[in-house]
Amino acid sequence: MLFASLLCAIAVSGVHAVGVRPGQIKNLVTFGDSYTDIVATGDQGTAWPVYAAGYSKTALHPFARSGATCSNNITFRPFPPVFGNQLPLYFTETGNGSLQLPADETIYTLWIGTNDLGVDSLTTGSNGASVVNVSECMVDWVRVLYESGARNFIMQNMIPLELTILYSANTYPNRYWADPHNASDWSILMREMVLSGNMLTKLMLQALAPTLPGSHIAIFDSHSLIQDMFDHPALYLNGTAPLNVTGCWNSCVAPVGGGDLTCTVQNGTARDSYLWTDELHPSEQTDRIVAREIALTLEGNTSKWATWLN
Repeated sequence: MLFASLLCAIAVSGVHAVGVRPGQIKNLVTFGDSYTDIVATGDQGTAWPVYAAGYSKTALHPFARSGATCSNNITFRPFPPVFGNQLPLYFTETGNGSLQLPADETIYTLWIGTNDLGVDSLTTGSNGASVVNVSECMVDWVRVLYESGARNFIMQNMIPLELTILYSANTYPNRYWADPHNASDWSILMREMVLSGNMLTKLMLQALAPTLPGSHIAIFDSHSLIQDMFDHPALYLNGTAPLNVTGCWNSCVAPVGGGDLTCTVQNGTARDSYLWTDELHPSEQTDRIVAREIALTLEGNTSKWATWLN
């Protein structure tokens, strides 16, 4: 039924060029959480959007906020969500004329889901939401922006969170979660939620794309990219310490149940040997790789990690 609906939508909407043209994009607008926030950066360095804008010579307009979920009506956290804060701020600025972005020259990115699925949310059963709700919210972001006049989008899917220290089967009590728990169960649950959420989002976008005339939507496969970095670190990491994909350069161990942290920190170029900054966030070197591939997509060039749907 989904395939038949997709064919019908393509027939109705007509034929689209695939992707953006080389040199077309002049503005990059980012939404999301700490993986994308350029102020409260998850990598404790320069966030990927700054690198991507520099590599692609585009103007950056950042709206992502650390700690965010897609919507606090789905998975509440006391941080500025995409719906309810980030999008309203964007619409305020475009509405009052302080932000003027030609639709054809502007691309919008969303990287969200880590907090929606994580501790104090789906992983710990802290609300009645599901992965389906989260995926629907991500796709609604495209629909809402399209209705406002936006035409070019990149959806960055969720990374393999079970590879982070926080959700690893070999985790330790840390700054994000120090209470006793079954680490193996958490790791398996997170893997299944991420894979399911990414597939749901992909299928929903594939169905949506042909119904939005003039749109160009890409799925950026953050999941496969980070997995490849984990599997083949020598292709990506270039620091002066031994390459490390299971630890982090800023490791903080907590007593079981919480308390004062004991931290071990690497400095300088040794940090570029690590896939992870801390127990949850990719390192700055990892973000440079993400930025490089996003920049190729912005420029209308080919990245093996990006697929244009229309």
